[in-house]
Amino acid sequence: MNATLIQGFINGLYLIAGILFILSLAGLSKQTTARAGNQAGMVGMVLGLSAVIIDSLHRSATALPGERQSVLVTAGLIIAVLAIGAIIGTPIARKVEMTQMPELIAIFHSFVGMAAVLVGFNSFAVPPGAGEQTSPTVHLVEVALGVLIGAYTFTGSVVAYLKLSAKMNSKPLMLPGRNMLNLIGFLAFFALMIWFVVIGAGGEHGPTPLGWALIIAIAVIGFLLGFHMVAAIGGGDMPVVVSMLNSYSGWAAAAAGFMLNNNLLIITGSLVGSSGAILSYIMCKAMNRSFVSVIAGGFGEGATPVSSGAEVTGEHREIDAAGAAELLWNSKSVIITPGYGMATAKAQHAVAELTSKLRAHGVTVRFGVHPVAGRLPGHMNVLLAEAHVPYDIVLEMDEINEDFPETDVVLVIGANDTVNPAALDDPTSPIAGMPVLEVWKAENVIVFKRSMATGYAGVQNPLFFKENSQMLFGDAKNAVTDILTALNTQS
Repeated sequence: MNATLIQGFINGLYLIAGILFILSLAGLSKQTTARAGNQAGMVGMVLGLSAVIIDSLHRSATALPGERQSVLVTAGLIIAVLAIGAIIGTPIARKVEMTQMPELIAIFHSFVGMAAVLVGFNSFAVPPGAGEQTSPTVHLVEVALGVLIGAYTFTGSVVAYLKLSAKMNSKPLMLPGRNMLNLIGFLAFFALMIWFVVIGAGGEHGPTPLGWALIIAIAVIGFLLGFHMVAAIGGGDMPVVVSMLNSYSGWAAAAAGFMLNNNLLIITGSLVGSSGAILSYIMCKAMNRSFVSVIAGGFGEGATPVSSGAEVTGEHREIDAAGAAELLWNSKSVIITPGYGMATAKAQHAVAELTSKLRAHGVTVRFGVHPVAGRLPGHMNVLLAEAHVPYDIVLEMDEINEDFPETDVVLVIGANDTVNPAALDDPTSPIAGMPVLEVWKAENVIVFKRSMATGYAGVQNPLFFKENSQMLFGDAKNAVTDILTALNTQS
């Protein structure tokens, strides 16, 4: 087949895949179109991967005699890589729980980061003239930036994974002079990059030892910056961090695209990078956090406080499932505020059944979802959609906060930091300044919790000791099921 036609076909697949990725992002912006968005992204990925495979085989078949590889060898390598990925990824996809999705995404981001580092090393190892870059200087800048971003993404994502999986303390790591350390790290990177570009890629025998030393030093700086800057961010801001690491992984992929001269990687990485950054900014605004402060690990004004907050004292009151059922049955309006505890207990289906039963009885039931409820943006929305809770009764914090004073009963199911009044009342709290669901303004509040333990941010919640609050201890799914059983005896 004519080489021009083949290249045109490959470029056409890249173009269609890029369009499908854009449509995928558009679809994911709404719950009603999220499934279609996912499907568009899947089709785009299949087309993009097919184009890469065809392109690789075509290059192998048409390479110069001195550079030619067997098409069979190239095909075998591609099949081997795909098989390894499928063998590792399929069991993980089948077994992972929704509660583990945030840390899974974080660790997957680390793979993208390390891939960018390895691509950078390999791209630097190619002797001048053997690749397709038109400007060696530009190519070396691409390599340096790609390695730095990839290394930062790798260790930053590993730290996020460790914090989200409770394998590392969620409190921010505050080293003395941490801002200056970060600044020195970035200045050192720029100095090394300039040196790296000045010495060039080496002679006809490949890169020099000095060149390798510089690019490895750049990688080490990236690894250290990624670890330090993400470790300095507190647990309360982790959902923003996961979103931002998603953005970094996109920029790392785009950098790899420049180094490999692959347009699809550039397009896809740019889409992921920009959309992740926009989402992080929106979440920071919703949390009343400084975008620069969170991303830079507390750099500048508005850094997350590190005090444990004022001591909370008082006595809590308890309620059983029968008492909760009676309150709900005699209510006119109910708001449910879900959190990570609902995900852990897998209580979403029982909550959906409770919602249906109360609505059938004439009770107005709605959900109030905080922007960072759970450990991932949209975590609660996905769970509620999975349980077929109607989209129109699932409202964002800003849409429902004014309605709590007119609400008879609020069910706080597994939420903690997102309903903590200390965020508004205690300036020394680690979550100070973060807008929260003001559930305490309702007539009655029932908090579903396993114990009186603190939330992910590590601070106690004064809500538990308010006069209109009662605690329903135990597994959230079992507690909701017991309430349903009690309601069946009344109806």
